[in-house]
Amino acid sequence: MSVAAHPHTGLQTVSWLFTGEIEHRDSLGNIQNVMPGELNLMTAGRGIAHSELSVNERAKLHGVQLWTVLPDQHRNNEPSFDHYSDLPVFIWQGIGIRLFVGELLGKKSSAKIFTPVIGAELDLPSGSRTELPANSTYEYGVLVVAGAAIVNGSSVQLGQLHYVPAGKEKLLLTTTTGAKLILLGGEPFKERIVMWWNFIARSHDEIVQMREDWQNHSSLFPNFTDRIGGYIPAPALPNLRLTPRGNPLQDLR
Repeated sequence: MSVAAHPHTGLQTVSWLFTGEIEHRDSLGNIQNVMPGELNLMTAGRGIAHSELSVNERAKLHGVQLWTVLPDQHRNNEPSFDHYSDLPVFIWQGIGIRLFVGELLGKKSSAKIFTPVIGAELDLPSGSRTELPANSTYEYGVLVVAGAAIVNGSSVQLGQLHYVPAGKEKLLLTTTTGAKLILLGGEPFKERIVMWWNFIARSHDEIVQMREDWQNHSSLFPNFTDRIGGYIPAPALPNLRLTPRGNPLQDLR
């Protein structure tokens, strides 16, 4: 992984590894490596820039980086960065669980979040069948990162994300091969947003301003140094106005 300096606004990046190691550097001056079982949580707020570089280029790198949208009341907060190495790790009905964000089965991550969400790594042994209690106010996504699984009766293969709408009180997880899953969940986000490149805003004009701030090296994105240097310029804006969008199920109502 070799990603030079680039910006973010209006979101949190949630970096979680299974193998390998990444060095994070940002425009606040933070330098922090992340390894499997640890969490790098960057809150972009009104604006932050960072780079992400593999520590050992010969080592296999496998992980996920998730984005969570900041609600309107927090999207212009001052940017911040936090690293968490002491997170809940436990066994439940034979499933190994690493909880990196939110609450699950009476355990709680210390990671600072701004909306009710959950993120957890689940290791299912071969031949397992488990009913995992669910929060009926949450919608869920189950991502298969190793093996294959059946989620609430639907087959989910490697690399696929299975969506579970709100209203369910349990998740039935089975596997014959064994599987590693990422469980994501949260209350449906009710605000309408504009997401373009690395920016999350609420209007086309805000996106235009964010892009100009990055291209013009605004004070929102102070320069910082890393071992590769470099700077990723923003792509050209499309020849149309970007329109806000929301949860598709809510938009149909």
